[in-house]
Amino acid sequence: MENLFTEKGMKVLAGLALPEREARMVGVLLKIYRHFQERIDETKAMVNELYEKMPSAKLIQTVPGFGQFLSVLVAVEIGDLGRFEDVGKFHAYAGVIPSTHSSGDVSYHGKIIKAGNRWLRWAAVEAVWPAIRADFDLRYYYERRKRRKGANSAKAARPEGY
Repeated sequence: MENLFTEKGMKVLAGLALPEREARMVGVLLKIYRHFQERIDETKAMVNELYEKMPSAKLIQTVPGFGQFLSVLVAVEIGDLGRFEDVGKFHAYAGVIPSTHSSGDVSYHGKIIKAGNRWLRWAAVEAVWPAIRADFDLRYYYERRKRRKGANSAKAARPEGY
């Protein structure tokens, strides 16, 4: 079957013998599709341009799971890393620290906090999937953690040495 989202496929869709109402609807949907494809292409060009201008984005891309888009997003959201006094303050800003509840001498760690930069938190969680596909040790850690604590906890966990 022809891929409908190539130029050839779009011509096939536009040329279908359909009743007038459905043919108009297909025409409108194809215009909408082309519009969104143009916006996507513009966005990709903007990300490529930013990536070339930002050494920090190229450095972030060396982290497993971070491709060009996520690297640019993180670099833009962080800005100057020197503004954070220590790594803990950066983690809090990024919203990737667990909530903590204490009772007596025992502390319990829950889900990651909702405070912080939602785009950095989103990027960190999104980077998990390509990272665990590319790195066997991370995949092993993720799978073990997922069995014990669940998938969401495993996505947010930080393995020792990373």
